[in-house]
Amino acid sequence: MRLAVALLVLVAAPLAAQSGMPPAPYAYTQLEDPALEAEATALMYTLRCLKCQSQSIADSDAPMAGDMRHQVRSRLLAGESPDEIRDWLTLRYGDYVSYEPTVSSTTWPLFAIPLLLLALVGFVLLRRLGKRGTDEGKSA
Repeated sequence: MRLAVALLVLVAAPLAAQSGMPPAPYAYTQLEDPALEAEATALMYTLRCLKCQSQSIADSDAPMAGDMRHQVRSRLLAGESPDEIRDWLTLRYGDYVSYEPTVSSTTWPLFAIPLLLLALVGFVLLRRLGKRGTDEGKSA
């Protein structure tokens, strides 16, 4: 009997952990001011859903994306600028939350390494093409 109760508690624990709270007010409701809603929507398309990872929070149906949409809309209503909201979300969730990363002490290699690789490829191509041109000149 105790084993059955223990198994029931073990199975029911994840169900009890589910939030019974309704979604945040602005998760699925647009703002009444069309200009503010357009600003919110534009910002939401530049923010990544941390649960889906391949969708913006504007496109995602994940509860976390709904909470983030609510934060964007409520902070815009409070008078914050989109840049302030992006900075707050980046501080809270990390650089990964933004589809438009900024150059910082942690992200500079993401910008520098491709440029270095392009320079290296260009250098190798110039050396090879230069050698081929001088080799053809000698054989003629």
